Amino acid sequence: MTTATIPIWTLRDRDFHWGDRTYVMGVLNVTPDSFSDGGQFDTLPGAIAQATSLLKAGVDILDIGGQSTRPGAKQISVEEEQQRVVPVIEAIRASTDAQLSQMVISVDTTRAAVAREAVRAGADLVNDISGGTFDAAMFATVADLGVPIILMHIRGTPETMQQQTDYADLINEIYDFLARQIETAQAAGLDHSQIAIDPGIGFAKSYPQNLEILRQVSVFRQLHCPILIGPSRKSFIGWLLQQPDPQQRVWGTAAACCAAIAGGADIIRVHDGDAMVQVAKVADAIWRQRLPEYCVNPT
Repeated sequence: MTTATIPIWTLRDRDFHWGDRTYVMGVLNVTPDSFSDGGQFDTLPGAIAQATSLLKAGVDILDIGGQSTRPGAKQISVEEEQQRVVPVIEAIRASTDAQLSQMVISVDTTRAAVAREAVRAGADLVNDISGGTFDAAMFATVADLGVPIILMHIRGTPETMQQQTDYADLINEIYDFLARQIETAQAAGLDHSQIAIDPGIGFAKSYPQNLEILRQVSVFRQLHCPILIGPSRKSFIGWLLQQPDPQQRVWGTAAACCAAIAGGADIIRVHDGDAMVQVAKVADAIWRQRLPEYCVNPT
């Protein structure tokens, strides 16, 4: 399994060699209403403590979001989203902890203005759950900023998306959407090498459709972009396990992440940093034949 033809991303002081191993993106929701951890990290001290915890767990990217995208979530103002996100990024960059201050940071936003202010504050890339469809200025803004972008598939908005799960051909429709958005981004000045993709598990997808995406992750490798998969704690896992509490879905998340990695996912986006870093290491040893550096004398 390899995606070695995809150019390396260099963010901060580290290189992302796509296909070499699975990279782990840790979620930091600075929101009061996210589905899994809303209200837990929406103060500056709480956010910094969680960022530090994810750093110690070994995540590769910290994904900071100020707008909940759970099903039915209401949209807040641009100003409020900026007020939630930017101070956290600034505090991380100003940290006296050298490792924390140099964490690779993604801003989880669909708004060009928020992306611009976040990158100015120190974010390294943009994670847009709308695939660039919610804000017509997003692609030109990201091209101007000179940072990578992750494009996710969605239908409708978080308020309406779960009423839009009727597909004639699920995988091909997701694929075609992502291909179109890659072309649109390139037309706006973004280089193909700076684009990653996400088929959008949990966004305008039924529970069985999420499982089908996990079975067919490898199809999206034909787009020649790094692939992000974000199954963490999502409701399809709760459906399968009859577990209403998202924070009790760690083992189900682990299984979904293993499936994603087996299919060629380059990034897994997760809440449970320590557990999923371990999952990625073992999955990489199995499917990428990549042992951790300290495993020098296997027995």
